[in-house]
Amino acid sequence: MNSASLQILIAMVVYMAAVVAIGLVYAKRANASSENYFLGGRSLGPWVTAMSAEASDMSGWLLMGLPGVAYWCGLADAAWTAIGLAVGTYLNWLIVSKRLHRYSIRANNSITLPEFFSNRFHEKKKLICTLAALFILIFFTVYASSCFVTCGKLFSSLFGTSYVPMMILGAIFVLVYTVLGGFLAESASDFMQGVVMFVALSVVITVGTIQAGGFGAVLENAKSIPGFFEFFGLATPQLGTDGLQQVVSGAPVFGEASEYGLLKICSMMAWGLGYFGMPQVLLRFMAIRKESELTLSRRIAMIWVVISLAAAVFIGIVGRHIFPTAHLSASDAENIFITLSTSFLPPLLAGFVMAGILAATISSSDSYLLIAASAFAKNIYQGVVKKDATDRQVMTMSRITLLVIAAIAVFIALDEDSVIFNIVSFAWAGFGATFGPLMVFSLFWKRINRAGAIAGMVGGAGMVFLWKLVISGLGGAFAIYELLPAFIFSSLCIVVVSLLTAPPAQEIVDDFEAVRSGNVQ
Repeated sequence: MNSASLQILIAMVVYMAAVVAIGLVYAKRANASSENYFLGGRSLGPWVTAMSAEASDMSGWLLMGLPGVAYWCGLADAAWTAIGLAVGTYLNWLIVSKRLHRYSIRANNSITLPEFFSNRFHEKKKLICTLAALFILIFFTVYASSCFVTCGKLFSSLFGTSYVPMMILGAIFVLVYTVLGGFLAESASDFMQGVVMFVALSVVITVGTIQAGGFGAVLENAKSIPGFFEFFGLATPQLGTDGLQQVVSGAPVFGEASEYGLLKICSMMAWGLGYFGMPQVLLRFMAIRKESELTLSRRIAMIWVVISLAAAVFIGIVGRHIFPTAHLSASDAENIFITLSTSFLPPLLAGFVMAGILAATISSSDSYLLIAASAFAKNIYQGVVKKDATDRQVMTMSRITLLVIAAIAVFIALDEDSVIFNIVSFAWAGFGATFGPLMVFSLFWKRINRAGAIAGMVGGAGMVFLWKLVISGLGGAFAIYELLPAFIFSSLCIVVVSLLTAPPAQEIVDDFEAVRSGNVQ
């Protein structure tokens, strides 16, 4: 290991030590009760709520996946995705946050998402709760694997080591940290990690633009590539027989730009719909200490999101100008952030910037693991299997579940050629279609009933798999992002089934009216 690599490693170790210290500080308080462990005792302040929600949401995808898409095929895919995410973030904070916080308290002080849906419909047989928990287990296991892929790519790229051992090492670190401190430690460290991610993006985009010769030089290069710097066109890298982009006379080869029509734009902007069903964000709405503080949280979150997304997209554009042939596959393109950082920053500073990627990964994967574990331990184990389980038994089961989920996620992440963007997009669609329509209708439509809720969940999740694995393969208009048709189908299932079956009981309607009027007791 040379001096530069050693300095990078030292910086990252210092960062990881700080993360572990946070876990230890909060460990005693977190282990006092399952409510503290899974929801932090509803004690989060507005800054921690905002920053932890966005940091846990964006993950390593923000620093590797999104710049990789922009580097590989240009502005359109990355930009329309970012715009959709920004709009979805705003609407989620504006429309959902306050009503969900209030309703989760009214619904028997629910501390997990499955528990909220179950209590919302006054379930006696916990079918909604069980189904919701199972879907969370499935999609968060996939999500966690994307974070482990990020760890593997980061460490193997930085230190020239084998991908698989580095990926497993990263997974072990995340697992130990999550077991230690629970939701409080996760949220507190996510605040710090959100700051680190923001600084990392700002530093790299600034230094990269300077090294490229300025903003004008970057734009000139981007416009010289067919479809690369267009909102309504897409660059097409020409691949050789080895699956890598062709290089002629030291320059990457692109074909003619492909069209980027309204349907494709709607498809990418549909990413924003995912927020309405994203457990790691929705739990922050439930966990804040005062509903009135959500307005400040929304403003903080939006500033962070807009600047971070814009920087991430532009990093990919800058990277294609400075290192046009450094990354010749869609998977390898996701390393452009690392390449820029290690090429132009002093090693110690590069190490802290690399900690930004690690920050993004940790802040997301600990959320995914904890929420998935709580879904099983609290909602299936205690809710169905062993109803008299003590708080201590629930927390023990959650830690066992953490181990199992992590092991499965590691297995999924073994493929070194995995594209982070693709893994995240599938899990995002799963959550958005399974829980998004159900959340919106549960909060704002009095007529929704238990049968409609079940139909919406099953229909949304089923359509994600069907569209991704079967229908999208037909091409043409069917090759859109599976979240959009699945979200629409889930909504239709909720409305049609609710209207065709008996209306909700009066006590459920009374809860709805009480929440609408601001009464949470």
